[in-house]
Amino acid sequence: MLKGKSALSDAELIAILIGSGSRNETAVDLSKRILAAVSNNLNALGKQSLSQLMQFKGIGEAKAITIIAALELGRRRRAEESVELLKITSSKIIFELMQPIIGELPHEEFWIVYLNNSNKVISKTQLSKGGITGTVVDVRLVFKVALEMGATSLVLCHNHPSGSLKPSEADKQITQKLKRAGESLEIAILDHVIVTETSYFSFVDQGIL
Repeated sequence: MLKGKSALSDAELIAILIGSGSRNETAVDLSKRILAAVSNNLNALGKQSLSQLMQFKGIGEAKAITIIAALELGRRRRAEESVELLKITSSKIIFELMQPIIGELPHEEFWIVYLNNSNKVISKTQLSKGGITGTVVDVRLVFKVALEMGATSLVLCHNHPSGSLKPSEADKQITQKLKRAGESLEIAILDHVIVTETSYFSFVDQGIL
C-alpha cells in the first residue's frame, strides 16, 4: 500500500497470492523456493501444472489454482492489444461519447469525464442522478476522484430530458463553482456539455466558460 506494486519482488507478489506459508516457512520463503525451482522465470512458472505446483510442501490445491489463475490473467493481458484512449479535441466528440449513455434518459444525470495530460479519457463517472428538474453535484467528490485517478482536466456533462439546450442558472453556477475549485488544484474544467437526444450545447463553444 505504501510503496506500490512495482516495489515488490516476484516472490513477494506470489506470497500475496498464496496468503500463508507453513509452520516452518513464511509465504515469501515458500514463494522463493517455488521460483528457484523454475530458475526464477515467471514464464516457466506459468507452464507448471496443478500437480507440479502441489508437489511443493505448503502448496495445496487452492493455492496452486490461485497461482495458475493469476499467471493466466497475466498471459491474457499481454495477449490483448492496448486500448487506445479516446482523445477529446472538440465538444462534438464529448457529445458522441456521452449521447449513447445519457441522451435518451427520462431523468437528468450529471457525469464527469476525467482526462489525462494529453486530453485522453481515463474515466467516465456518474456523479449524480436526479429528477427531471435537476441534480445535486458534490464538488468535493468530483476532485477527490480526479486526484485518485491522476486526472489533470475534466469535462462536465449532463442531459436535459426536456430536449432544451439552454443552460439554466444552476448549470452556470455549478460550472463556475467547479472551475474555481479546480483552479486551486490545477485541474482544469475544459468544457460543460449539455446533451439531448439529438444535439448538444457546449459552454466553451458559446463562450461562457
